[in-house]
Amino acid sequence: MRIVKHDIEGLLMIEPQVFGDARGYFFESFNAERFLAETSIEITFVQDNESRSKRGVLRGLHFQREPYAQAKLVRVVSGRVLDVAVDIRPESPTFGRYVVTELSGENHRQMFIPKGFAHGYVVLEDDTVFQYKCDEFYHPEAEGGIAWNDPQIGIEWGIPESEIILSEKDRNRPTLKELCEY
Repeated sequence: MRIVKHDIEGLLMIEPQVFGDARGYFFESFNAERFLAETSIEITFVQDNESRSKRGVLRGLHFQREPYAQAKLVRVVSGRVLDVAVDIRPESPTFGRYVVTELSGENHRQMFIPKGFAHGYVVLEDDTVFQYKCDEFYHPEAEGGIAWNDPQIGIEWGIPESEIILSEKDRNRPTLKELCEY
């Protein structure tokens, strides 16, 4: 496993070692001992989630408020997404900045997103299967979100706005500035 740090503190790209042959491939998608040794982050995942979506579906930007904030380890089993993590830690020097990474069933990359980030992704291929592990259970009362098209953040989602498919909830999220004014 190779771990690449981003310029935003805490975000990690994980590139597993993939063993392939005529039968297919094998890779270890997570190992707590190796993750701790490589990152000094001790984590226990308590919930795994999976979604299947068609091209154009945008899920996000979501987060859980304290005391139920979640760290996530995200990956794509099949298909492709543009994965986005936005720093929403008010005390952070990178507050409001984001990282975009393509995750796919082919590249096997994973993104570790620590607590204090909003997360979302847009699906680039039909029948994309997205999985993520969380270190805290989902609590509906702690659910939060930011507008996917917040002009101050300025995320380039990689597909035309006319092709974006949103849930009603995600269509009506506040901007980061509006969120901070609460």
